[in-house]
Amino acid sequence: MDKTCALVLAAGDGKRMKSRHPKVLCEVLFKPMLSWVIDSCRLAEIEELCVVVAPDADEVRAVLPEGCRTAEQAEKLGTGHAVMMAADFLEEHRDCSVLVLCGDAPFVDEETIRGALREHRENGHDLTVVAARLEDPTGYGRIIRDENGGLRAIVEQRDADEKTRLIQEVNSGIYWFEAAFLLDALNKLGTDNAQGEYYLTDTVAIAVSEHRPAGIYRAESPDVILGANSRKELARLNEIARKRVIERQLDQGVNIPFPDSVVICPDTVIGRDTTVLPGCILRRSRIAEGCLIGPYTMLTGCEVGEGARVEQSTGEDSQVAGGARIGPYARLRPGSRIGAGAKIGNFVEIKNSRIGEKTSVAHLSYLGDSDVGKEVNVGCGVVTANYDGKQKFRTRIGDRAFIGCNTNFIAPVSAGAGSVIAAGTTVTEDIPDDALAVGRARQETRPGWAREKGKYRR
Repeated sequence: MDKTCALVLAAGDGKRMKSRHPKVLCEVLFKPMLSWVIDSCRLAEIEELCVVVAPDADEVRAVLPEGCRTAEQAEKLGTGHAVMMAADFLEEHRDCSVLVLCGDAPFVDEETIRGALREHRENGHDLTVVAARLEDPTGYGRIIRDENGGLRAIVEQRDADEKTRLIQEVNSGIYWFEAAFLLDALNKLGTDNAQGEYYLTDTVAIAVSEHRPAGIYRAESPDVILGANSRKELARLNEIARKRVIERQLDQGVNIPFPDSVVICPDTVIGRDTTVLPGCILRRSRIAEGCLIGPYTMLTGCEVGEGARVEQSTGEDSQVAGGARIGPYARLRPGSRIGAGAKIGNFVEIKNSRIGEKTSVAHLSYLGDSDVGKEVNVGCGVVTANYDGKQKFRTRIGDRAFIGCNTNFIAPVSAGAGSVIAAGTTVTEDIPDDALAVGRARQETRPGWAREKGKYRR
């Protein structure tokens, strides 16, 4: 977007959150509120960003995208004061239109940003305020219009009289300024108000008194105004965001028969005719068509192929090919790749491993740092011992091998294609293709021993 920049105010303490972390890092659908705001700016093609932070806000800096500038606000003296702290950034962008917005309002979207800028430029404004109409405007600054419907002032809740408090059109805290006007207006702000702070909203009165062009852009959705100052308000934002995503997925052909208990993050893509059952949490994942997910499944950073089933299981940064079946009660840890038609059954954990096509790991097994071929049968209780206390080692199992129950692989070790490993074997040496491996103590049976010892009389 030509000749634009953005200034995000993110220095607030958020004491009512009762958190050790800055308020703007509180998450909506597992994503910091500040990141929602910055992502919307980037979608609107605003590349030059500056975030106003507290001096000790290393946590905030850690989530900022590369190239994002910061300015510090040591004293909390109001929104106008926060913008003053970024004067150097504004001076560098004096010929730009500058978007000013809060870092704890996650629902400001690309459409609102672009629409307000269009209004701002088409009318030659020095200042454009984004407004919204609320049924209950309590707590928000009220938009005061003149007799022609133009912008006259913004009055904060604490400074408003009873008549003003009846106004339902409120300030969203989102503004487009011409940077040159904003820099000039900042020098004229005072603290003659109920809070004793520098209000950014007083720039409106400055513009009006100097007959500078200023206007209002009414946001289509009042949600753009919503922020969170408490855990209850944060929970409300999460629920609004959750319902939005669910509705979009339903419109795109995803089957969610009981949506009230399903959480799908905006960065998750789901194909049509996939069913998502209750209790699922899906984050930054891609799920193909015709899958069954859930109930009670959590996927983070996963790819699931067409027709796969993932039931009552957890997956993280893993791939599941088409037709595979996962669960119930399976866990896919990062780096796992499950082949087409494979089965990962109940109480199986896979970590950083490749499981081949049509391989079955049906129950109660751990395969870590393993490469397993196709059409392998892995019996109950199989474990790959991959760690010697200092280093991880890999286990390799060839195609169509048969692994008996309670087999232990002491990595690094391999079992060849078509090999058979007897139940209870501890594998410490490589097994050739098509070989039988038996590595267990020979059974010894002593007839009459129990009767003679008299230990187990009935």
